[in-house]
Amino acid sequence: MGLKKRNKVSAEFAMSSLTDIIFLLLIFFMLTSTLVKIQPFPLPKSDSKTVASTSVVVTIEQSGVFTLNNQEISPLALERALRQQVRTMENREGVAVTIVAEVGTPFEEVVRVMNIAAKLKVKAIIATEPIS
Repeated sequence: MGLKKRNKVSAEFAMSSLTDIIFLLLIFFMLTSTLVKIQPFPLPKSDSKTVASTSVVVTIEQSGVFTLNNQEISPLALERALRQQVRTMENREGVAVTIVAEVGTPFEEVVRVMNIAAKLKVKAIIATEPIS
């Protein structure tokens, strides 16, 4: 008696496990992403389309008020506080200082923060508004 074996390869793909993985990744990135809270003042305009991750946010108002991660700080204590923030970060290569400067802020203040970032060997990014 001749029995034939049916060895057909099924071309199906189980999508349920893939959607579970994608959903978990989405939740992970939503929970671990850092949200930047920018003060409600006008920023300089730029046509740059670069989007970068944010580790530390330094806000400079036109009146000379500095804030570090939404906490007001004196300009003299800024370097020490930034150094402490960078030391506590796990991935020092990925640290980026985002400089949020109000329109009309003296550029020397922005350069001061950029020089501090250079001393600490971290990236400095200036936040801008897109040109419409």
